[in-house]
Amino acid sequence: MESYTRSQLALRNGQDRDEIWIAYQGIIYEVSKSRHWRGGLHYGHWSGQELSAELPAAPHGEEVFRRMKVVGTLAEEG
Repeated sequence: MESYTRSQLALRNGQDRDEIWIAYQGIIYEVSKSRHWRGGLHYGHWSGQELSAELPAAPHGEEVFRRMKVVGTLAEEG
């Protein structure tokens, strides 16, 4: 599975490219086809980021990620 840096993830924010990606627990998901992520924003959460810390405040659980295509993993920085 391909690995991407946080900088590469940030480029898939729905603003400059058609691809919209988010990361959760180090896995990067393609969310471009979700109507909830149009324009790269979903209920105040921006795409192109690792959103694990945001999930506890969401009205849904991690089961939503089962419907999304896995793109790769988030590279460890350091």
